[in-house]
Amino acid sequence: MASNNSPKAGIALLTDFGLSDVYVGVMHGVIAQIDPNIQVIDLTHQIPAQNIAAARYCLMEAYPYFPSGTVYIAVVDPGVGSQRRSVAVQLTKGYLVGPDNGIFSGVLSQHHAILAVELTNSQYWRTSAPSTTFHGRDIFAPVGAHLASGIPLLELGTKIDAQSLVTLSLSPYHLMGNRIDGVIQYVDGFGNLITNIPHQAVTEKSWWVEVQERKIPSHNSYSDVNVGEPVAVMGSHGWVEIAVNCGNAGLKLQIGWGDRVRVILEDR
Repeated sequence: MASNNSPKAGIALLTDFGLSDVYVGVMHGVIAQIDPNIQVIDLTHQIPAQNIAAARYCLMEAYPYFPSGTVYIAVVDPGVGSQRRSVAVQLTKGYLVGPDNGIFSGVLSQHHAILAVELTNSQYWRTSAPSTTFHGRDIFAPVGAHLASGIPLLELGTKIDAQSLVTLSLSPYHLMGNRIDGVIQYVDGFGNLITNIPHQAVTEKSWWVEVQERKIPSHNSYSDVNVGEPVAVMGSHGWVEIAVNCGNAGLKLQIGWGDRVRVILEDR
């Protein structure tokens, strides 16, 4: 075990468990049993149920804002109890712990994996006979706590090729002449539609968005259009975003995850 004097890394926790049941609290309890001095920050537990794509996006967006050494436990796991692997991945600034179902592919598209293991060493699980429906409690929470307490990654299981980790398919954006074709990669709690088209593609250009043959103007802020009107902005997350001023763009435009959008670039 790591020395009690070793600095403790924090844990960032993301799930689709919601807050009406005890699942999240139980994971906190398991972590505290291993080391009550570990700081746990709840990223969100409101990921839509079984929506791996939403979890991929949220984890990718949160990753840059945490201290070096943070352990990210992410559990959106419709394949729990199946043959899908349980994994941990070491990055330059932290660790990822969770199911190998594509949930980490957003982070890994932007940050290099140094080392990856399949979690096969049950010494670091809560029990050697884990539930087939709650790996968050029995495998991921305890493994994350041991990592945060200083246990080396290779002690947790069998080394695997990081290139073998599951990648969640997301169509890339394409620039063709004066148009950029992309998709909606996330819908936030306000109904804002986050595309996969980065700021850099439209910075210092005149542009608008075409959705279902509807022209949506680009502006600097939501309030640059009338209440109830759609607008395209460069969101704080670094992607082109479609919103409705004081409204819900997903409901108004009737589009969501994976739907296609087009940005039109205009000559100045």
